Amino acid sequence: MFSLTVCDHIMIAHSFRGEEFGPAQRLHGATFVVEAEFRAPRLDSLHLLIDIGLAKTELRRVLDTLDYRNLDAEPALAGRNTTTEFLACHIHGLLSAALREGRLGPGSAGVSGMKILLRESPNAWAAFEGPVRDIAA
Repeated sequence: MFSLTVCDHIMIAHSFRGEEFGPAQRLHGATFVVEAEFRAPRLDSLHLLIDIGLAKTELRRVLDTLDYRNLDAEPALAGRNTTTEFLACHIHGLLSAALREGRLGPGSAGVSGMKILLRESPNAWAAFEGPVRDIAA
């Protein structure tokens, strides 16, 4: 299996519902480093997995829907606990849609899976990995 990873970051605000979240129930900020790893069993005729420039551009486009926003006020996310794990799955769904729509170039048709990893700090991170899927979380 081949893989290619692009990386960017976002800054968000959000709060959590549930006593188990303690002080994180209050509105707070978070900065995440976001890694998107694209996977395919073979390379295309140019020996590429995917166009790295298009992958970087599309990751940024997806992250722009979250960056510098209060996620509690975003209609698609309102009422949800936008944990690191949840956001990894959400981003996976958005990038899956971009792949299916061909926004990552012709080589993207060979991408069979992705891993989206969000780093909260050098000491803590979460990820979602799976096949390219039909719906966003």
